Order: sequence, then structure tokens, then C-alpha cells
Amino acid sequence: MRTIRTTGGREITLDGDLLALLEHLYQDVTANRGLDRSFEDMMREIGHVIDQMTPDDRRMYLLESLFLNTVTYENERLGAYMKRLDAQRD
Repeated sequence: MRTIRTTGGREITLDGDLLALLEHLYQDVTANRGLDRSFEDMMREIGHVIDQMTPDDRRMYLLESLFLNTVTYENERLGAYMKRLDAQRD
């Protein structure tokens, strides 16, 4: 497995674990700055991480990201549907 680094020096192992990558980004950009960060700060860090990835790494993380976002989207839609059903029962 390959490793890359954040701009803050945090080492990230590229093993396909999207949540671990997100945690590293959160720690380096958000937590270390006491929540004082901007959209641009996070985008720069994500760009820095992506620039170190091979095309295969990028594909692996894109697949994982799309899957996670699809599940999240489905859960949000289902949650909204369930709220409507509950409201209709009341």
C-alpha cells in the first residue's frame, strides 16, 4: 500500500478506506485549526491529496465516495418519506 501526506505532514495510507481519509482531512484542516477553516482551505487540502494519487487510487476513492454518497442519499430520502407517513397518521 502506498502512503501520501497532507500539507500538515499527516501520513495517509491509501488502502481504499474513505472514512479514514476523511478523518485525516478533518484532523488536518478542521480540528488543528480550531474549526477556523474555509471552504477554500478544505478544497486546497483535498486537491493536494488527489494530486499525490495515481489514476487507480483516484478511481478506487471515487467509487467508494459515490457508494457512500448514494447510501447517504437513499437514507435521507427514506427518512423524509417516513416523516411524511408519520405526519399523515397524525
